[in-house]
Amino acid sequence: MTDAPEFSDETLEKGRVLCAGPVSFVLGAADLRQLPEADRPEIAFAGRSNVGKSSLINALLNRNGLARASAEPGRTRELNYFDLGEGKMWMVDLPGFGYAKVSRTQVEKWTKLTRKYLRGRVNLRRIFLLIDSRRGLMPPDLEMMQMLDTAAVTYQIVMTKADKIKMTELQALQAEIQKILKKHPAAHPIVRATSSEKGFGLPELRAEIGMLAEV
Repeated sequence: MTDAPEFSDETLEKGRVLCAGPVSFVLGAADLRQLPEADRPEIAFAGRSNVGKSSLINALLNRNGLARASAEPGRTRELNYFDLGEGKMWMVDLPGFGYAKVSRTQVEKWTKLTRKYLRGRVNLRRIFLLIDSRRGLMPPDLEMMQMLDTAAVTYQIVMTKADKIKMTELQALQAEIQKILKKHPAAHPIVRATSSEKGFGLPELRAEIGMLAEV
């Protein structure tokens, strides 16, 4: 399905152990002055509201309700910090973008906070940018990619809900996105496809996270 290199059993196991280990919610930061010390590698998850971000985080870490999913899109309204592996890594759940039943002023506030975060977090190793497999890249996604390119923050596309479309459609979308990424300087070349419900692609994404924890 992809030209991504296979992970070794050792790398897959390290990712599994990290994501199966201790994890705790630390804080929700509404201001950069509230951020914890940049004393370890940091990753973040971003995506349009209703893309399945909370479900993916919960599935990756084998926890129910760690990242709060809601029937109302746009409920992640702060930079939510989690401690992985008791000091091994920071994981951040960023506010959803593209849709939220709140005022335009509030959306602009979240966007400004995210932009400042991207430009100022020196220990940030990678943003995992989630794309709904049923929707493909949409204008808000492309705007976020442009923001990440400008901030020179490495990001990797992760397709969610891969079990909701046919395999041939998934392969075509993956190839299309990888072609588009060649024009984006900060983009990681490999696109991952996942399913929180079926567990598809999760071991490989855990392996990616495990490697970043050692950078």
